[in-house]
Amino acid sequence: MVSTDDARHAARAIALSGPADPALPPLMSPQAARPDAPFRALADHAALWFEPGRDVLIVTLDNLSTIDTPYPRPPWLRDRILAMGYSVLGVQSMAKDWYRNPDAEDLLRRLVSTGFFRRFHRVLFVGASMGGMGALVLARLVPGAMVLALSPQSTMAPDLVPFEHRFQWAARRTDWDGPGLRDAAGAIPDLGRVVVIYDARVIEDRLHAARLDGPNVVRVRIDHCTHEAIRVVMKCGALAPLIADVLAQGRPGPAFWRAMRARRGVRKWARAFMETVVAEGHPARIRAVAQVLLKQDDYLFAHKALAQLETPAT
Repeated sequence: MVSTDDARHAARAIALSGPADPALPPLMSPQAARPDAPFRALADHAALWFEPGRDVLIVTLDNLSTIDTPYPRPPWLRDRILAMGYSVLGVQSMAKDWYRNPDAEDLLRRLVSTGFFRRFHRVLFVGASMGGMGALVLARLVPGAMVLALSPQSTMAPDLVPFEHRFQWAARRTDWDGPGLRDAAGAIPDLGRVVVIYDARVIEDRLHAARLDGPNVVRVRIDHCTHEAIRVVMKCGALAPLIADVLAQGRPGPAFWRAMRARRGVRKWARAFMETVVAEGHPARIRAVAQVLLKQDDYLFAHKALAQLETPAT
């Protein structure tokens, strides 16, 4: 029996999707979902998208960037996760709301009620930035689920994080006083192992990470990755070993750190490192670092750092 809400959401999905696309997983109620068959479930403010693989489930959450792609869009990291052999479930938001909407939690609760998650050997929620908060808040609905959060916000509620002034154009449009868990720090006791990766030189990310505290939390500091640690990790080819390590031992292991040696060749990391050295103001070190980086690539920021050394102070 299809509920009125499910029928309305199905009609809305057809309107959003346009002509039927055989590549899209079929729409259905979460109660009808099976772990061996792809499906989508749609509500007004959130959606689920599942594709099966092995008996390890990676649940991915949208971030502020992925939401710019109109629905229907595949789950964040879908292709990478499937290539690793895992099953993937995308919990997708329709707005830049840090999952402060009623539908994401409701869809997951309905899926939990069927025993869907119990059929997987391990469940790992993965998110970055806004998706990191979403992963922390929503994983508490799945007993035993682990979380990998990269550069996460703990909340954007201004009374809880007065130090946070980024993303205000989206945060001000979000209800931080309504029902639901508005602080990911409150979810920590209900989670399995939590791994938080962040750049401690980004003050806001360091303060958010400090709020995520508990005996089940492993904080991993990777400086010069900026707020976009996920991009540096992916460009180093380190995402697959990171996920495998977290699943196996609850923290990054040697394979991850070996892959992360390649960060010296990632432009984003190299620029942030150069900016740090310039800010420290030691001419000999600035020159040495710039010259090393220029052997890797013709970085404009390294040329500028050297040029500034030759410009007399006024």
